Amino acid sequence: MVRVPLRWPWVAVLLAGSALCSARANAQETKKGPVSFINDVAPIFKEACFACHDAKKRKGKFDMTTYESFRKGGDNEDPIVPGKPEESNLVFLIESDRADRMPPKKNGDKLAPEKIAIIKQWIKEGAKLDEGISPKADLLKELRRRWQPPPPPVAYKFPVTVTAIAFTPDNRKLVVGGQHELTVWNLADAKLEKRLHTRAERAYAIRFLHDGKIAVAGGRPGQEGDVRIYDLNGKAKTANGVAILDGVHDKSVLVEVLLEADDSVLCLDLSEDGKKLAAAGVDRLVHVWDISAGFGKVKLEQTIENHADWVFAVKFSPDGKKLLSASRDKTAKVWDLEKRESLFTFSGHQAPVYGVTIKPDGKIGVSAGEDRQLRFWTVASNGKQVRNAAGHGEPIFKVIRHPSQPLLATCSADKTVRIWNQDNGSSIRTLTGHTDWVYAIAFSGDGKYLASGSWNGEIKIWNVADGKIVKEFNASPGLQAAK
Repeated sequence: MVRVPLRWPWVAVLLAGSALCSARANAQETKKGPVSFINDVAPIFKEACFACHDAKKRKGKFDMTTYESFRKGGDNEDPIVPGKPEESNLVFLIESDRADRMPPKKNGDKLAPEKIAIIKQWIKEGAKLDEGISPKADLLKELRRRWQPPPPPVAYKFPVTVTAIAFTPDNRKLVVGGQHELTVWNLADAKLEKRLHTRAERAYAIRFLHDGKIAVAGGRPGQEGDVRIYDLNGKAKTANGVAILDGVHDKSVLVEVLLEADDSVLCLDLSEDGKKLAAAGVDRLVHVWDISAGFGKVKLEQTIENHADWVFAVKFSPDGKKLLSASRDKTAKVWDLEKRESLFTFSGHQAPVYGVTIKPDGKIGVSAGEDRQLRFWTVASNGKQVRNAAGHGEPIFKVIRHPSQPLLATCSADKTVRIWNQDNGSSIRTLTGHTDWVYAIAFSGDGKYLASGSWNGEIKIWNVADGKIVKEFNASPGLQAAK
């Protein structure tokens, strides 16, 4: 399998997005019969135009994200003449070879001929909006609502990239993010027990809630993102001895949808008292919910816009009064949840920051990222760095804190996992054995074990006390290479 040399987490984001776009293009090539705006034309606009012509950027004062705003045009008048594609300015711009064509040359190639043909045919047929859709409707939401996720592979032809893992509360099983699914593995014999179908193509963060339900952040890269709550004990069917759960339609499995976004949600955290949940991702927004009253009564408390780029990690302070975050904008930040204001920005990395955590005393934050360094800094108004620690040979993707001991764990593109002393930053041991980039790590609730997952589907369970592997398997169901 060929891998492009990009960094986490947009490696998987870009690859998945490209595959989806290719599939859509193939579907459009075989279009027969009358052209539908919402099913045929709007997906082309979304793929090629919305990046510059959405409600926020409105390049040329042109917003294409509703049929009404599209027909109003921008600096120019209505971009189309119904029934006359040859007289429509939109057609001129998408067929042009000039510098001001759509999409611009700097953004890549022109629209494919088959896509231009679809747009021209729609205009020729009258440029009509489908019945039942309001001209004011948000096209992104309309497209999402109509899309149905494919089932996960019965047997994987290629290893699944593991970007999220979590131990079950009894520490006996491991939940792993797969392709449109979560898989549950019994650690005693590395046996697959459950497969839960998800709308999200990929899970980026998993957290067990105090009532045993599971919160998952993920999405379809470049298409949508979400935070959903599942019950792993919901209604299931059985196939080949494995429980199959429908997390897309079955309300006994899909408990609640907390967030639907326009792109992937990359991180998630639960406050130590279990009352608050936070998530963030590609759209830069950090959402904080009060979940203390139970599902059906969840309250969105805050939506925070504090970063200039993707947010890769969020972490509550031990008292739940602050929220730390890490971003591709090369900073880690601390937000005061009570005062609803930014306390300070730590900019010591000077490179994308992928992970962040905080010591149990709530006084020292720890962040890591592209610069391969663990940086320790005071959680105060000045955010002063107190030490840094090196050891990984490639970027660090995650940093997490042990549930009871003064230890930190990190994982990296150098194919290793490391355990650190959280008080002085010294490296205690390096865990080797992975054969690819390690994206995900998680401590068991009792602190005895550390799980890690990598690009090529490898899962390893390590004994924290001595660093030895106690179990290893590939989390790609049916993959022949895993045997």
